[in-house]
Formats: sequence, C-alpha cells, structure tokens
Amino acid sequence: MKLKNILTSCTIFILLLASNSCADKYLSFFPEDKITSAIFPQNENDIKLLLNGVYGQLRETSVYDQGLFGFGILDGATPNAFNWGNGVIDRTGNGQLLTSDAEMLTFRWTRCYSIIYRSNYLLEAIDKVSLSDALKATYTGEAHFLRGVAYSLLVESYGGVPVISSTITAEDARNIPRATADATWSQAIADYDDAISKLKVDAPAIGRATKGAVLGMKMRAYLYQGKYDKVLEVVTQIEALNKYSLFPSYAGLFRLENENNKEVLFDVQYMSGENSQGSFVDQYCGTGTGSFTRGSRYVPTDNLVAAYETIDGSPVDPAKLYENRDPRMKFTIVTPGDYILGYRFPNYIYPGGAFNHPGNRLKHLSTRKYRIEPEAALPPSGQSSLNDIVIRYADVILSKAEAIIETNGNVDDAVALINRIRTERTDVKITSLPMGLTREVAREKLRHERRIEFALEGLYWADIKRWKIGKSLYPLDIKDHTGSLIETKFPNGYLDYYNLLPIPNSELSLNKSLTQNPGW
Repeated sequence: MKLKNILTSCTIFILLLASNSCADKYLSFFPEDKITSAIFPQNENDIKLLLNGVYGQLRETSVYDQGLFGFGILDGATPNAFNWGNGVIDRTGNGQLLTSDAEMLTFRWTRCYSIIYRSNYLLEAIDKVSLSDALKATYTGEAHFLRGVAYSLLVESYGGVPVISSTITAEDARNIPRATADATWSQAIADYDDAISKLKVDAPAIGRATKGAVLGMKMRAYLYQGKYDKVLEVVTQIEALNKYSLFPSYAGLFRLENENNKEVLFDVQYMSGENSQGSFVDQYCGTGTGSFTRGSRYVPTDNLVAAYETIDGSPVDPAKLYENRDPRMKFTIVTPGDYILGYRFPNYIYPGGAFNHPGNRLKHLSTRKYRIEPEAALPPSGQSSLNDIVIRYADVILSKAEAIIETNGNVDDAVALINRIRTERTDVKITSLPMGLTREVAREKLRHERRIEFALEGLYWADIKRWKIGKSLYPLDIKDHTGSLIETKFPNGYLDYYNLLPIPNSELSLNKSLTQNPGW
C-alpha cells in the first residue's frame, strides 16, 4: 500500500514537472514575425535601432508636411520668400492661418511628440540591456538631446505644451494639461544639460549628436528666450571645444562635396535611394531646365533682394539692380541673367532657358541655396542626399554679437564679430561696419546680418517672432515680374498673437485639458 502510494505520488510529480515544463515553453513562446516588448530590446543593436528611430523623425519625408525644422520653405512665412499655392506655410505668412489647418501646423506637433515618446521609450528600455557605462551614457545622452530639440521646437512654435518624461498610455495623453512656456524651456535645457554631461566632442558616427551640437542647440534655446547672459556662457563652452570655424566658402557650405564641414554643429543627414532616405529640399528650391521642372515651392522676393548691400557700400544702381551686390545674394538667389548648370546641356540662362514651376506667378527670381548643381547629378524627387544644416558656427558668432549688444557689453566687440561674417570667407568680402556705432544702430546691423547670412535657411521666422518686429514688416506686397500684385502678406497688419502658432484643433479635440493660445 505504501509502495502504491509512493508510485502514485511519483507519477503525479513527474506529470506535474512535465506539465510545468510545457507551460514554461508555452509561456516563453513569442511571435517570430514581429518585434514585441517581451523580446525587445535584447542587445546593443536593438538600442541602436531605437535611437535611429528617434533620429529618423528629424528627416523631411513629405512634400506637404514641409519638414520638422522648415529649413528654407519656412522663409515663405516671412518677407524673404513667396510660397506659391495655398498651403499652411502660405497662410502662416499672410495672416490666413486657421486652427483647423493641417500640414506644418499639426506636423510639427505630432512629429515632436513622436520624438519625445521614442526618446522616453529608449530611456526606459535601455535598462533591459547589458551595456558598458560608456555606451549607456552615449545612447541616453543622445536621447536626451533629441528630446530637448523636440521640446525646444514645440515651445518656440506653440508656447507651453504638455511635458512628458516617461512613456504613457493613449488614455493618459488625453488628460495632460499644458505646462508654462518657462517650464517647457526648462525641460529642454535639462535634457541638453544631461546630454552635454555625457556626449563627447566627436560622435561615434557621422550625423550623430556631439557635445558641440548640444551646446549649439542650448545656445539657441537661450537666444530664443532672450537670456543673453546664458548665451554668452554657452558660447564660451563652444569656443573651448576648439572644433568649429567658418567654412572658407559661403557657396560651398551647401554643396554635397562639403557636407559635415568645420562650420556645421548639427545637421540632418540624408542619402539617395528609393526608400524615402532623401529629402525634398532640392525640389522645393529647384529651378526647371529644358523640359524638366522642379517644384519651386518657395521663391525669393524683391524685398529680400533689396536687403542685400552693395559690396563697397555705395547706393544700389537701379539700372544694374543685380550687380555689385553682396556675393551672398547670388549664392542664395537666382536672378535674371544668371546661369544654372543644366540637366542636359552645360548651362541655362535664367529666366527663359530655366524657369520656375509654371504654376508659380513669381517668375523673375528663383532659389539657388540647397540646390544641387550640376543637374546631371540631380536625383529623382525626394531622393536628395544633401544634408540640411540645423545650426552652424556663423550662428554662434552672430548669437554672441547679439548677446553682447543686449547685455550692455562693448558694442565694438559685437561689431567686430559681425565683420567676421562680412569679411572672413574667400568668396564674401564686403565693406566692414565702422566702429563706434551706437547700441541701437549695432542692434539694427546685427539683425540685418542674421537675415542675410541665414536667408532661405528657415531662421528668419523665429527671429521675427522673438524680436517682435512683425508690425514693422507688414503689410507687405509681393509682386510678379511685371510689377503686378500677387498677394499682400498680412493685409490688415501683423497682430501680437501671430507670434505663436495655434494649438491644432485636432489636438484640442483629443485632449480636453489643453487650452488654446490667446487670439486664435
């Protein structure tokens, strides 16, 4: 009897072991055709995949969404350029934007929060993987940097926004109120500080964030807040890296063969290919040649042309409107009589042999900056491999000059910095500004220099808002080659509430805790 009980007990135990073994195998079975949180991440390659997914959100992949940073096309919302069509950039720049609009208005919001969510996910998931302290610091530092970039873009555009520092559910996201603008900027600065403490002067691979890239974006964050003493502190840290300098050629800055040069602190990397690895910037600024037309989505205005000085400081000759001008004009703008290196032939003269898109009524000016030449090397639309520069050393120099002016520093020191931009390149040599300027005149010259140096790079829109100069710029008439009116930007004048974008209606409907910006 005892033996029978023992055998029975042994049999039951063996069956239980078998059962548990099967259960363990069953519970450990995961789908092999998809990535799930149960099996991901497992190693450094998985973490790198996550990080690449965050960087990927910086890239321009859509004609209609017009990019996260805006780059040149965002100048279409300023006096610098005219955007033909009836897109959100056009309406942002002429006073017709609606809270129900989509494209850039919603794209910047959703793409930035995608960066934030992906960064938060990486920062939590990285603890699941065995990494050296050095590797962990690099990956988390880059995630903090990218999250800081997202918060900076959000607060610059919309003011205070919901601040989220961990992964949340969709239901949680429907109930998070807006933080103040100061709190949102503080989050961006905190992210940048974390990244600065962890990242090195040189990146593990081209295109990934460096200490200089983070410092540059932190400098810009303080600049956009008007915290000029902090700008000077960060500029000192950038200079101490002894890594950056002005590229000798202004025209060469935007050439494929000179990518990732000493002037670039941070840029968005692209490569040619059929899988959306390239950008549309060359199409936006492209000029048609022969039977081949590019988009010419944004085109420089006469107002921008008029802003360029002459080389020697003399008055502009109306009979020779495009001659003896600051060389940066011809490196940025295609003017009548200019040649474009052609697609099928050595060159085309503009306009006539070369032209803007037939739908664009502004036909006497076109865009050269970020345009790939010769066109024999031009890839199909959406496959441009030319990187978009987010911040370069010229911005550091001019930010320092602005900060000196605005902190009651030595005005001559600021003017000397501005003159570096005007004289130090081999292909840009224009009359230096004199010493002894008043602070008010120096401020005017600094703002002019920023407009010219970064024309069609997408920075003027933010400068107009932070300087609060919109009322002095608008209304502004845009005329075609015959002098006929195309449109008037802000025909009823520029109002203060235009300095912030509205919170998209689509987001307000999803999150009842959000409040709209005043005036919208």
